[in-house]
Amino acid sequence: MEINVYATLRPIVGGTSVTLDDVAEITVEDMLSRLCAKYPDLQPELYKGRDDLHPAIHILVNGRDMRYIDGQQTVLRSTDVVRIFPPVGGGAL
Repeated sequence: MEINVYATLRPIVGGTSVTLDDVAEITVEDMLSRLCAKYPDLQPELYKGRDDLHPAIHILVNGRDMRYIDGQQTVLRSTDVVRIFPPVGGGAL
């Protein structure tokens, strides 16, 4: 399964995407646990506290926000396109 990451997450994982091998089906929650085990510096970027996913993190599954599917219990398949967006800010100078 390929997971695309953006902005501040890219330096942590060392690229634009991460591959999880041997995954036929997995929940978003389990995917995040595996990512944080592989890249411990992701934990504070993704979570408020120990287990609460930061509300500004957006995880899209095939272009749909996982919050509007089944939240962290959304089942992912190896063919799904997963994108993780951290909070970003900006504005005019």
